[in-house]
Amino acid sequence: MRPTAPLMLTVAAVLAAGTLTACGGDSGDDPNTLQVAFPKDTNNKVTVRDDYVEYVAKQFEKAHPGKTVELVPIQASQQDYYTKIQQMMRSPQTAPDLVYEDTFLINSDIESGYLLPLDPYLKKWKYWDRFEDSAKTAAKARNGKTYGVPDGTDTRALWFNRKIFAKAGLPEDWQPQTWDDVLKAARTVDREVPDVIPLNVFTGKAAGEAAAMQGFEMLLYGTGRDPLYDPQSEKWVTGSQGFVDSLEFIDTVYADGLGPDVSDALSPNIQTRVPTELLPEGDLAIALDGSWLGNQWLDTGGRPWPDWSETMGMAPMPTQDGQEPGSVSMSGGWTWSIPKNSGNHDLAWKLIETLQTPENAREWCIRGAQIAVREDVAQHPEYRKSMPGIEFFTDLVEVTHYRPALPVYPRVSGALTEAMEKVTTGDASPREAAKTYNEELRTLTDGAVVQR
Repeated sequence: MRPTAPLMLTVAAVLAAGTLTACGGDSGDDPNTLQVAFPKDTNNKVTVRDDYVEYVAKQFEKAHPGKTVELVPIQASQQDYYTKIQQMMRSPQTAPDLVYEDTFLINSDIESGYLLPLDPYLKKWKYWDRFEDSAKTAAKARNGKTYGVPDGTDTRALWFNRKIFAKAGLPEDWQPQTWDDVLKAARTVDREVPDVIPLNVFTGKAAGEAAAMQGFEMLLYGTGRDPLYDPQSEKWVTGSQGFVDSLEFIDTVYADGLGPDVSDALSPNIQTRVPTELLPEGDLAIALDGSWLGNQWLDTGGRPWPDWSETMGMAPMPTQDGQEPGSVSMSGGWTWSIPKNSGNHDLAWKLIETLQTPENAREWCIRGAQIAVREDVAQHPEYRKSMPGIEFFTDLVEVTHYRPALPVYPRVSGALTEAMEKVTTGDASPREAAKTYNEELRTLTDGAVVQR
């Protein structure tokens, strides 16, 4: 047995001059080399994903003598990453053998014919039945086939500062039951602790999917069943009162001065400022945000905050009027997928199996502050104790929702953020913004809408 092949890292060939060439030299002609494309961690202090993929790649090379894993970490904005991997996957000369796909856009790549259906492999894989059904659905196309294996997810809830709540006379174990309870707490903070921002809900076009998903949809999915897309009729929903009510909540936050200044709320920097500045510096009382925030505040994170677990509390986002199931969450996540133009399908699947051994699946969730999508990982004591709040956010998987996994969704998301921005700036009332959205939705979906 020859020594393990060296792990090769390739970046410059992908990014040079904003163009794409054959990354690392057309591995499609080499049955012994696997190219793995994924988004490079952009924070120089935090290289969790980079380190983990390298960690697994070394395992794979050791277990498969003569095989080489060539990493292709792509340093780019999220949108540029999507564009780069799509360009790479178009040709056998540039297609990687394994690619990290955001469930936000996976169906666009499926529709374009870039990805390989994995069902023949999944049928024989003993661990597939351990995955949550909702996570499986996120990587499934309308043709019923599955094109990716998820490696984790995230959930969303309300983070609140216990020290600010104490000053405001609010309970340390705050658990709001309705939207009105959330707004009531924000108004109490505004009155009793006027030097802090009571509540942040991401809004507007600059925040992009953070506004659409963990802002608006966290509200909308608390108003009723299938409020954005109706899977029975396979049509998008227009004219719902829940849509207007969700915009009215946004309107209340910003018109009543309960959120950040509008200019700050609409700045692209707001997503960075919330976890690295506003929360750790005690300038924000309540944040509707994601399960990953605590990872920023660990000693190994981008913004260490030693006493964060004592300072910050967590509460589920309630449904509008406390109706069943009582709380709501939204989940995203990423999958490992095999490009159709790769020349190493079987070997790429073996790497997915290595990434998803029980030990490696658990290791990734712990390292990356991911919410487990496998029951064997979610129930493991090491995972349940890996970080303060991990059990809380894992339990929200029971009430979580995934965005409609359809190619048109990214454009629908853009229409949602436009409606939010008009309401936030006061350029339109909630009902006016909803009407404009409904009209735009009909155009985006070629009339595939159902009115409620």
